[in-house]
Amino acid sequence: MLKRYLEMIRNSRVYEVAVNTPLVEAERLSLRLGNRVLMKREDLQSVHSFKLRGAYNRIAGLSEAERAGGVITASAGNHAQGVALAARKLGVKVVIAMPQTTPSIKVESVRHFGAQIRLVGDTYDEAYTWASIHAEEKGMTFIHPYDDPVVIAGQGTVGLEILQDYPDPIHAVFVPVGGGGLIAGIALAVKALRPEIRVVGVEPDEAPCMYEALRQGRRVKLPQVGIFADGVAVRQAGKEPFRVARNYVDEVLTVSTDELCAAIKDIFDDSRAVVEPAGALGVAGIKKYLETTKLRGQCLVAINSGSNINFDRLRHVAERTEIGEQREALLAVTIPEEPGSFRRFCRAIGKRGITEFNYRYADARKAHVFAGIQLQDGDRERHALVNDLRKQGYPIEDMTDSEIAKLHIRHMVGGRVPGLKDELLFRFQFPERPGALLKFLSSMGKRWNISLFHYRNHGADYGRVLVGIQVPRDSRREFRASIDKLGYVYREESHCTAYDLFLGSD
Repeated sequence: MLKRYLEMIRNSRVYEVAVNTPLVEAERLSLRLGNRVLMKREDLQSVHSFKLRGAYNRIAGLSEAERAGGVITASAGNHAQGVALAARKLGVKVVIAMPQTTPSIKVESVRHFGAQIRLVGDTYDEAYTWASIHAEEKGMTFIHPYDDPVVIAGQGTVGLEILQDYPDPIHAVFVPVGGGGLIAGIALAVKALRPEIRVVGVEPDEAPCMYEALRQGRRVKLPQVGIFADGVAVRQAGKEPFRVARNYVDEVLTVSTDELCAAIKDIFDDSRAVVEPAGALGVAGIKKYLETTKLRGQCLVAINSGSNINFDRLRHVAERTEIGEQREALLAVTIPEEPGSFRRFCRAIGKRGITEFNYRYADARKAHVFAGIQLQDGDRERHALVNDLRKQGYPIEDMTDSEIAKLHIRHMVGGRVPGLKDELLFRFQFPERPGALLKFLSSMGKRWNISLFHYRNHGADYGRVLVGIQVPRDSRREFRASIDKLGYVYREESHCTAYDLFLGSD
């Protein structure tokens, strides 16, 4: 396999349109981590991601008859841009199927390259199904984003460039993983030429399709995936990438949303580049790897795979960065409802800065405060602070790792509601398009009352919504059937501690 693929990689035609991107040192990060960290800047390609390589290599290898029939693909972002540019360069007709939920900035970027766009369904899977059927009916060639040997070979040129540009010892290369095309190509190039180098995949912990596939020894289809790192939000690894990964990928790590946000800031601090969440997986993986291995004095390479990020998403990234860097703790603290109690609490936390303090009067005896506290020594300091406050008599809940607290509660603290009955709390993912809210409200009918609603636009394909609904016990089975039929991803949060403290009924 290695010999055949290495020849394909070396003969790839990617440089008719792609560039050999620089391999640069992240000097600040290297100093902080005690290792040399190099970043492969695929965000500097003309479409701001590596996807152009595989797409062009596949289309350039088509026969004249296949070119005449045109090409088609399904994608919500980077692959679509790569296919569109490659097709324009080669004079091939192209159709791109994109979900209706695709942010307009991505749609316009693809349209800029002259592609015919069809907005189909709310998900990638729906767009993929439509494109596959359309390809068969119209005699077009489907360009798969990752499960194709020729696409994999095109992505493998990233690995060759790293080895050519840095002949000195490298401990490991850290590669973002979605469907697996990029890590398969890089692993094949690296293991063919420098087998001592470790190849490490990095996935979001809310979309670990390759991690689970390797753990279970077979490809698995995740029931759902998170969409923060939308560039790698794939439910199932490709068949060929998985075959390659089983043989040549050393391990796959998973990282949290907060760790990704912190990595985006690390990259910005060193290069002034703003990468998309998927593009920061390599750097986040390096930091996670070093936490466990305690490695020092080695060379580690991260693939900055892309920078197609909506500007609106930056505020969400900024909110989560301090937690990802373990520089902020989010605490729910109960203090006496009396003059001077806030001053005493500030004295109790010492000289640490308060980044956030949310409170509203709700009880004559005690107050529930949502507080953000600055940290200097990460999780160790956070745990010590929580223990110290408890010793001083403060009832406290650590909300730093609570997704609902970080996404919603911190923006909603406003007092508890007296006499509110039968309220259930849910988190929903709404398709970010007109009519999604109306569809939800229509499903409620006149049977159940919405008692709480919080939504913030994060510039993603899906809106994150927190909803409180009054559902009497005798109708809860009917209610759940109704929301299941709706088809939106949801999770019940009725027993969340943050909800009980700040929003629930007295």
